[in-house]
Amino acid sequence: MADVLSRDAVRLGLTATDQADALRQCGAVLVEIGAASQGYADAILEREAGVSTYMGEGVAIPHGTDASREHISRPAIAVLQFPDGVDWKGKDCRLCIAIASRSDEHIGILQSLAMVLSDKAKAQQLRETDDIDTVLALLAPTDDEED
Repeated sequence: MADVLSRDAVRLGLTATDQADALRQCGAVLVEIGAASQGYADAILEREAGVSTYMGEGVAIPHGTDASREHISRPAIAVLQFPDGVDWKGKDCRLCIAIASRSDEHIGILQSLAMVLSDKAKAQQLRETDDIDTVLALLAPTDDEED
């Protein structure tokens, strides 16, 4: 995931007034880093209205609709941490990993995320860290760090 996660796409210690606010922040980061246009950011809210992106363990993986892929300029993920939690339709969400992908490359991204998030200790670190380097090491390890 090192090629889709950059330091400027990691935001720690955020607050959100509600789920929609957290989703808007996810879209805004993808727009800010040049991965997508506002049309894709808007589609993140649209997707969530139909299908929840909450995955469990305090993590959501927001993404836009299939039709909104035309608004993506490059594959990317954004990591937004909400230490105080966000009410996600009755679930406590503390980490959003927003995905922008024009093709089936999102499948590989999701597989990589699943590997990390299935490790409860690593998932907890992601929800609680205040260090961007920790996030990068967990989600986009270099060859040296993959052991």
